[in-house]
Amino acid sequence: MALQARSEAGSGTLVEKLGDTLRKAIGAGQFPPGSKLPSEAQLSEAHGVSRTVVREAIASLRADRLVEARQGAGVFVLTPQEPTPVPLLIGNVDPARVSSMIELLELRTAVEVEAAGLAALRRSPAQEEVILERHYAIRACLEAGQSTTEADFALHLAIAEATNNPRFREFLAMIGKNVIPRAALRDEDSEEDQSAYLRLIDAEHADIVEAISQGDEEAARDAMRRHLRGSQARYRALLREQRQPVR
Repeated sequence: MALQARSEAGSGTLVEKLGDTLRKAIGAGQFPPGSKLPSEAQLSEAHGVSRTVVREAIASLRADRLVEARQGAGVFVLTPQEPTPVPLLIGNVDPARVSSMIELLELRTAVEVEAAGLAALRRSPAQEEVILERHYAIRACLEAGQSTTEADFALHLAIAEATNNPRFREFLAMIGKNVIPRAALRDEDSEEDQSAYLRLIDAEHADIVEAISQGDEEAARDAMRRHLRGSQARYRALLREQRQPVR
């Protein structure tokens, strides 16, 4: 079935849809190891998408070592490799403990500041589109009064993906969505305070996304650094409040 010419909001890009379709076809044995994928023109016609979308989708399969391009011959399916076990490098993290979240935020700052800079330099048009979609998805959650945790994590994953170095995305995926700081948003805070906090987070995200979209490496790093250090500061303020003696 041909892919729709336009992706619906929040459902992912055409690149992601085509990539998922091809992954499923490979997994189901439609394209066994050693077989050749249809040509770029054939895939474009079959799925109702542009050749640019096809190229980006194939690039994602190549990054996952599912296929390889052979000069002048086409794109061929690779034999699945046994995954190498990756030890869990970060343990004993309790998202309910403010000190644990501060530790993670410091680590994330070291990694994600660089990721933002690389994303500004290396992002493809399709990856930039994903970043923008994820940013707008957070805003949609805010406007609907819904939790933004999932959408927020998706934005950071999209930025990591746009580095075109899979290790950045693997790092965030290993930690999981608990990396998104929300303890600084307390139930006892007034609705006005909660709203102001979320607007601030949205503004920080907007600065990061704008810098990446403009291809400004240093501005992207600076914006991500401000965002994550701002989160650290909010958590440290919360930690100080918890440690104040009861009078």
